[in-house]
Amino acid sequence: MIGARRAFPREDGFVLVTSLLLLLVVTILALAAFRGYGLDERIAGNVREKGRALNAAESAQQYAEWWLSQGNGSTGVTCTGVVSSNVGQVCANPLGTTNAAYQAVPWTVGVTYTPPNMIVTPTNSAASPGSYYAPPMFYIQYLGLTPAGDGSVFKIDAVGYGGSPNAVAIVESTYAVVSGVKDLGAS
Repeated sequence: MIGARRAFPREDGFVLVTSLLLLLVVTILALAAFRGYGLDERIAGNVREKGRALNAAESAQQYAEWWLSQGNGSTGVTCTGVVSSNVGQVCANPLGTTNAAYQAVPWTVGVTYTPPNMIVTPTNSAASPGSYYAPPMFYIQYLGLTPAGDGSVFKIDAVGYGGSPNAVAIVESTYAVVSGVKDLGAS
């Protein structure tokens, strides 16, 4: 059969429809991956800010412990406001009578302590990367004498901020300052 033409089967655009569906699936997967990437970045940023807040709170706590070890401990006074770490104070009254009062930040009583080289920018921390929202604070409460009666026991609460008022960490410790020399016997 010379001159006869081969008849091709009719495709009706099946390949085009399949390609478009496959492209749609790939697009949805790509959008989901990009959205997950953005969420991961926000989570990493929040973890970083929480770590910065915890470090700030721990530095205030360690400073308070050092301050007490320098012989500044007392039976305390009734604390009613915020003072500088240059002044320092030991309080006779507890920080808060309820858990809600303890967690309500910023505290209205305590001692502010800004570690060396800490940049505090409370108004716009985003404009100053690496800055902190507020200086750390600590609160020292006198608890009484040690069981042996040779020193004093204090409760130290400290709060620190990251770059925003939402990144807050609170730490607490019990610290004993013991004075005097103890004879351990002849060797």
